[in-house]
Amino acid sequence: MRQFLNSTFFIGVLLLPLFAVAQNPPVINSTVSGKVIDAHTKEFLIGATVTIKGTTNGSVTDINGQFNLLTGQKLPFVVVVSFVGYQTKEISISDNNIDIQLEEGANQLADVVITSRRRQESAQDVPIPISVVSGNRAEDAGAFNVNRLKELVPTVQLYASNARNTTLNIRGLGSTFGLTNDGIDPGVGFYVDGVYYARPAATALDFIDIEQVEVLRGPQGTLYGKNTTAGAFNITTRPAGFTPSGTFELSYGNYGYIQAKGSLTGPLSKKLAARVSFTGTQRNGTFFNVHTQLPINDINNIGGRVQLLYTPNDNVRITLIGDVSQQKPNGYGWPVAGVVPTKRAAYRQFNAIIADLNYKLPYSSAFERIVDLDTPSKADNNLGGVSLNADIKIGNGTLTSTTAWRHWQWTPLNDRDYIGLPVFTISSGNSVHDQWSQEIRYSGKISPRLSGVVGLFGLWQDLKSDPVQTEEAGSAQWRFAQSSTSPLWKTPGLFDNFGIRTTNRIQSTGLAAFGQLDWAVTNNFHVLPGIRYNYDKKVANYKRETYGGLQTTDPALLALKNTVYTNQAFDTDVSEGNFSGQVTLQYRAGRAINAFGTYAISYKPVGINIGGLPTANGQTLLDLARVKPEHVNHIEFGLKTKPSPNSTLNVVAYNTEIRDFQTQVQTPEPGVNRGYLANAEKVRVMGVEVDGNVRVANRLTLNAAVAYTDGKYVSFKNAPVPLEETGGEQAFKDISGGVLPGISKWSGSVGGEVTARGNLISLKGNYFFGLDAFYRSSFSSSPSPSQYLNIDGYSLANSRLGFRSSTGITIFIWSRNLFNTNYYEQLLAAPGSAGHYAGIVGDPRTYGLTMRYTF
Repeated sequence: MRQFLNSTFFIGVLLLPLFAVAQNPPVINSTVSGKVIDAHTKEFLIGATVTIKGTTNGSVTDINGQFNLLTGQKLPFVVVVSFVGYQTKEISISDNNIDIQLEEGANQLADVVITSRRRQESAQDVPIPISVVSGNRAEDAGAFNVNRLKELVPTVQLYASNARNTTLNIRGLGSTFGLTNDGIDPGVGFYVDGVYYARPAATALDFIDIEQVEVLRGPQGTLYGKNTTAGAFNITTRPAGFTPSGTFELSYGNYGYIQAKGSLTGPLSKKLAARVSFTGTQRNGTFFNVHTQLPINDINNIGGRVQLLYTPNDNVRITLIGDVSQQKPNGYGWPVAGVVPTKRAAYRQFNAIIADLNYKLPYSSAFERIVDLDTPSKADNNLGGVSLNADIKIGNGTLTSTTAWRHWQWTPLNDRDYIGLPVFTISSGNSVHDQWSQEIRYSGKISPRLSGVVGLFGLWQDLKSDPVQTEEAGSAQWRFAQSSTSPLWKTPGLFDNFGIRTTNRIQSTGLAAFGQLDWAVTNNFHVLPGIRYNYDKKVANYKRETYGGLQTTDPALLALKNTVYTNQAFDTDVSEGNFSGQVTLQYRAGRAINAFGTYAISYKPVGINIGGLPTANGQTLLDLARVKPEHVNHIEFGLKTKPSPNSTLNVVAYNTEIRDFQTQVQTPEPGVNRGYLANAEKVRVMGVEVDGNVRVANRLTLNAAVAYTDGKYVSFKNAPVPLEETGGEQAFKDISGGVLPGISKWSGSVGGEVTARGNLISLKGNYFFGLDAFYRSSFSSSPSPSQYLNIDGYSLANSRLGFRSSTGITIFIWSRNLFNTNYYEQLLAAPGSAGHYAGIVGDPRTYGLTMRYTF
């Protein structure tokens, strides 16, 4: 914390002299007016923006196409005129009351500007595989969080049984598949306005006023503060501006869906602008809990963001951002999707157990959308923070400092057995997390042929139980834990309210220095080397204590209780330093072809098991506390092309090999709360990705992407057995050659939108129809390949139909999962390995109406 405060103070002292140059000379006001019209139809263009070039002084045309500029500048001067669907125009005004004519947009694709390399440039020019989704496209497609965004970017995989237990992967790599273990770092970086979000729960929250989402594929450690071995999300929000504007949106849909969003921006003074944004989403549950007679798996989200932009002069931009988001759903609950016959004795099979307890599932298929959960569900997810960003132009580049603090609080209550019997009556892994980060970097030109980025990064994290995490068994636990025919298992009250209270804490420090150069050997041939040094240190404390159950001194009964929960405590710390880097060769054959090849080595930091450790012969396996860092070797070749001014076509092929792959595995011990981590000796992921888009006659846009991904364990000789082999002679299995979980060999998306000019009542504008489709082939949903825990491939379609007026009013109807496809997103084996597993079922068909106003 002291380091964080010192850094903040130093930055403030550094920037204070720059604030003093915030004075503008006084001006004498006068008014310049005119009209903006269509060059061919001569109709007024309502809502066009007219700005004096080089200033923030602007106006928006009214219902008569009229604009008025209040200015002290003498004529003539240059104005910039823009309107959606038309070519932006610069024109010199030498007289008052001028008519400005705009031409419809040229029949070519607009250049997509990105900031992934810490400077503004065209997405087609960078030698990085990257997918870009604009905020407008995401909003129109109903992608208000990452889980919905994945349907637009087929290389992204996101799996979540609740907000905390979220896996975000790119090309099947990044985070462990299954339940989250807090002791490891994600391999996919998640950045919002340059700030790294360390907790995967952030991906479950609603986007707030998003400008653009850039998804970078492959290692990015020489450009970003936090090392990312699999890729990164670079999300930018809409900035504060000096031209007053705003957007308000309201949506209604089935299942009681209501979503409201709004944003306002404008000047507070000549040098200070603000932006205030909010979002709120509610939806009834898509499942019905027959035990409580209440719906479950609903949505209840709210969030807000405030930005202040201070521009003391043309060379300095200071942005202060504060945000808060909250989710308070009526919990998450999942139905039993199937039962696996294990190798345990017949009396230990799931169907035999529930028969002895006179229980029967009240549904025959998970797609009936019924659950039977005797534990009330809760999944409160709170996230927020403050960041200060300073961009200072120095020489031929920009010095950037980003200081941030973020806070996360997680308050859950789950039914981990997925059935209506009191097996596990409490599962509450309350957690609180604070992070502080500081990044300082310089990006710019060193010489006419040499440019680059160099930076320092620090991340400090404190994650702990809040104040205690609780797991508790119920009166039916004895039958699930029973491992012999001894009558002692039936001892009354033996496991009733028997549980563990756990306190844990992990403190992490991550420091890095990084840099990347762009050397233009010739005008067409570039060499881009990059290097990074990482230092990571983690200190963990873990303690769990049993409570409840039958109070006895009988050694035989105590032994039975110890098969469910035991005391455990350990303290450990790990540290690791390493160098990583990459080199990229880029050849631009004119503006239409950009070819590149990259070789990179990267590391995922050392990890600690902080969810409890397995035992053997009653002894804690302390050697499993440390999880070795991943070593990544990556090579890729890409080609970005523009076959015509109105189209792009890109292809990339890659091969990624990882030694000491960090993977999440399950254990039959329910006391190991979140499974535990292990290292597979080696895995390999290879694939090919193709994407492109085209614009036809200003009325039709099409986009498509397809990905082939092949991931497998090259060597994993000591993996846990799959669910169906539980209870056999072997506790571990050689799964070398088996497929990695969560990866579909084939996935793809295709979308398009067609528009036609017309009128809606008295409004002039464009009708539009849009359709997006997504497909993925079958994939494994088990860390060790299982013949039962595989998910069939599926296709989804989303559509929208509406009208956009030139006055800023948009209204459209929409549907997601248009054909009401039944599909699983994930299958989860229940704790205890009794043979049953839950299915995380995708949303059913939803539909509704959205109304939006922009000015």
